[in-house]
Formats: sequence, C-alpha cells, structure tokens
Amino acid sequence: MRQFSTLHQRRQRGVASVEFALLIVPLLMVAFGVLEYGRLLYHYDTVVKSARSAARLIAQRNPDEPSSYTTALSEARCLAVYGVLQCTQNQEPLVPGLQLSDVRICDRSSVNDCDGLSINDVKNVSTGSDTGTLNLVIVRITGYEFRFLGLPFTGAGSSLVFQPIQSVMRQGL
Repeated sequence: MRQFSTLHQRRQRGVASVEFALLIVPLLMVAFGVLEYGRLLYHYDTVVKSARSAARLIAQRNPDEPSSYTTALSEARCLAVYGVLQCTQNQEPLVPGLQLSDVRICDRSSVNDCDGLSINDVKNVSTGSDTGTLNLVIVRITGYEFRFLGLPFTGAGSSLVFQPIQSVMRQGL
C-alpha cells in the first residue's frame, strides 16, 4: 500500500504547476481588464461631475453683466478641469489629459462656442406649458482622450476618445 501512495505522489508532483500555468493567463486577462475598465469608468464619472459642477456655477450668474460674467466663465472652466475656481500653472487636472481647451460653455451670450447649437437652443426655450420660457447654459467637454495603461492581455488600444460630455442647466437670472 505504501508503494502505491509514493508512486501516486510522484505522478501528481507537477500537476499543480501545469494547472497554474493554464489558469494564469485567463486570470490575468480578467484582472487587468477589470482594472482598466474601472479606471475608464472613474475617469468618465469624474468628467461628467466636473461638467455638472461648472454648469451649476455658471447657471447662477447673469450673462448681461459682462465683467463679472467673463470672470465666472474662467472660473467655470477652471472648476471643470482642475476642481478649483482659480487656475494656476503646474496644476494637476482632475483626470490626466483634461485641458481647458476641452471645455465649451454655451449660453445666450456665447452660443457660437458649441457646434450644432443655435441661439434658439439656449435662449427663451419653451417649457411646453403655460409657464413661459427659460434660458439654458450648456457646459460641454469635447475631445477628452482616455489613455489606457497598456497592461498586457487586455486587448485594449492605446487610447479612447470620449464622445462629448455635457451638462445642461437652467440659467436662473
């Protein structure tokens, strides 16, 4: 009986190594894929939230006051990219690669900044009821490029350009 046990152990000696070698590639593919997909969702969510915050800020301002409104537009762009109202040199953006030039703010005073919009899309927009019309502000982030880490086994390319992300809010003034 002892001889059978020793023979059986000798035959099983390399089985664990072979099983590990067969399973490591699919496990790494899943792990790296989850990591990249998680980063992608995090970056997308961050860009969406930054556009919403900038729209909320600019929606509280009056475009008929040019001097203060110009400052508000600058603050909204800084808020969308850096998460603060004042931009300074060497600041890190909320997500890598996000730039001030990616942010477009469109309202009744600057509708030309957003492709495909006319003044009728943001000024005196009908609510569809007897309450009248309202003015809208749109903060659009275009051309943001998410860069993959380049992890092996994921099959992902080097980058992915998000479709335009925008937030629309009623301009209260």
